[in-house]
Amino acid sequence: MGATLINDTETERVIGKLVAPLARAANIPDGRTKIHIVNDDDFNAFVMGGEDIYVYTGLLKQIKTPNALQAVIAHELGHTLGGHMAQMSDRMAAEMKRTMLIQALGVGLMVAGGNPTLGAGVLAGSSGVAQQSMLAFTRDEERIADNMGVDLMVRANQNPNGFITVFEQMHDLTGALESRINPNRINHPLTMERLNNVREQIAQIDNDKILNTADNEEYELVRAKLIGYLDTPKQVREKYPSHDKSDMAIYARAIANMRGGNLSGARVGTMTLISRNPNNPYFYELLGDIEYQFGHYDDSVDAYEKSLELVGNAPQIQTALALVLTERDKPGDDARAIEMCKRAILSEPTPMAYWVLARAYGDADVGRNAWAMAEYNKMIGKEAEAKSYAKRAQKKLPKDSPEYIKAGDIIK
Repeated sequence: MGATLINDTETERVIGKLVAPLARAANIPDGRTKIHIVNDDDFNAFVMGGEDIYVYTGLLKQIKTPNALQAVIAHELGHTLGGHMAQMSDRMAAEMKRTMLIQALGVGLMVAGGNPTLGAGVLAGSSGVAQQSMLAFTRDEERIADNMGVDLMVRANQNPNGFITVFEQMHDLTGALESRINPNRINHPLTMERLNNVREQIAQIDNDKILNTADNEEYELVRAKLIGYLDTPKQVREKYPSHDKSDMAIYARAIANMRGGNLSGARVGTMTLISRNPNNPYFYELLGDIEYQFGHYDDSVDAYEKSLELVGNAPQIQTALALVLTERDKPGDDARAIEMCKRAILSEPTPMAYWVLARAYGDADVGRNAWAMAEYNKMIGKEAEAKSYAKRAQKKLPKDSPEYIKAGDIIK
């Protein structure tokens, strides 16, 4: 099975803010980096091409400070800056992207095996990640990447002590195992060796150059969100017990309640978060998810509209709003859903956006309905179905329409 990517506006934007200063320090043009969240419990991240950054949910759930996450990404960028990634073929990168499946947090949006499930709750991360044949870097290359990562953090005015935090945590996880390993017979340096190396390097840095600009509260909310969606209810309760009244704990518990069918409890928690943080768009997004699953479509639409008012352009939330509009099906809802999907596709084409777009066109516009389904099937790798829908679309569409031309591209 291909790797599963999670599509979530809040998570991608918070991590994007952490990556941005590192990318600038690495001379990557603004807007060129793309964050991909891999749904897997491995303690891992990697960079492809210097611009596509893949971060595993296992890393996000375990790394407790934003500076520590920055350290991991700075190390991976260090490989790129050191030229170590040149050994990875373009073909392998393309194959990885091709085999990725997308799932969305919130509103039960799911693409799995080409069958979107509506109103069935949130997919809780059961999909596995395929084994990835990544490079086994040499001990010297790992050390160089660590050194370049520390330097990158300093140049980006971020606190390099995140490296110490990461390696201490890694040592806690692997120290007992590594104590039985002959360090001369493995490709990676041992964690304690790397920890001592970065400690020595950081000790030589002028403290006046070390700044900590990362927003810990935003990062903690993202961690709570992922734990709420991806961990079992028991794990959520253990990490965020009922006596914990922090925003992070309420967020995780509200999501876990929604996943478990306790929609009333989920709504109470979410309304508490909104009362405390009336300008947080992602709490309104969660409220939209909850009201949708209640079947309260008017309230769901209101919540998503408020979320979009606060967050601006957000393709996933636009698609969620479009989906609810097609379910509510009041006069004008389909036209607005089409508008929302087109906006989302213009910014970030996804299979679900095309699927909802097809639903919005429906029987009123059979040609564009077929074209949208052709695009949907193309994105999920069903070439035969895509061509079949594209041919059906061309029979109904004017030959000078954009959709007719795009359908022709799919047929070719």
